[in-house]
Amino acid sequence: MNPKEAAQLLGYCSAFDNRKPSEAAAIAWSSALDDVPLDADAKAAVDAYYKTPPKDPEAKLWIMPHHVRTLRSKIRSKRLENFQYEPIEGETTAEYLTRYRGQVQAIASGRYPAPTGRLALEGNPSRQFMQELEARGWEGNRYVDEDERPVEAELIDSVRRSGPLGLVCPTCQAAIGRPCKTPGGSEKQPLGKPRAKPHTARLRASSGRQEQTAEQRAAEEQRIREMSARHLARQEADEDIPDAEIVDTEGDAA
Repeated sequence: MNPKEAAQLLGYCSAFDNRKPSEAAAIAWSSALDDVPLDADAKAAVDAYYKTPPKDPEAKLWIMPHHVRTLRSKIRSKRLENFQYEPIEGETTAEYLTRYRGQVQAIASGRYPAPTGRLALEGNPSRQFMQELEARGWEGNRYVDEDERPVEAELIDSVRRSGPLGLVCPTCQAAIGRPCKTPGGSEKQPLGKPRAKPHTARLRASSGRQEQTAEQRAAEEQRIREMSARHLARQEADEDIPDAEIVDTEGDAA
C-alpha cells in the first residue's frame, strides 16, 4: 500500500470516526501496511472493526494499521477453513508448491468460491473394530496413555480395596477398581457406559467374600509385581522404536 492508497483507506475510515486524514498520516499508514494492498478485504477489515462494540460503552473506536492487518488476515483465513488441495497425477514437487499456493491465494482473496464443506464418513464403526480398539487401550473416547496406567503400588492397593470394586464384576467383567458398565454392542452405543451402581452379582460377591489370608495377599501382590515388570519391559522396548518423520507441507494462507 503506497501513500496514495493509504490516504484513500484513511478517507474510508474517517466516515466512521470523523478523523482528519493528513499527508503525514497517509505516509505513516503506508509504511505500517507496506505489504498489505488496498483491496476489498482491507475495507472489509475496517467494516468489521466498527461493527464490534467496544468493551467500554463510553470509549471511542479508533482503528489503527494493526487492526486492518489482523482483521484482513482473519477474513481471508475464514475462506480457507474447508480448503483441500486438488492435486494432479504425476506432478513434481515444484509443480505441487506452485499449484498449492495458487489455489490458496485464489480462495483466500475471494476470486475463487470458498469450499462449503468436506466429505464426512457416515455410519458407526463395527463392533469388531471397537473391540480391537478396546484391546489396544481405547477407553471411552480416547486412548489411555501408558503413563496413565496404574503403577505397582496402585495395583496392589486396588487388590486390597474393600467393597464391590475390590473384585472383578461377574456380570460385565469390569476390572478391579473399575466401575461396572452398561451393555454395549449396538450401532448407537458400541461401548457400554459406566453404571452409577455396581451390578447385583458384584454386590453379592462382595458381601459374601471372605477376607484373604496373609499367604493369599502375598501371592496376589507377587502377581501384580510380575505384571508391572512385564509392563515396564514392554514400555522400554517401545521407546527403542524411533518416531516416524512428519513432513509439514502447509502453505501460507496470507
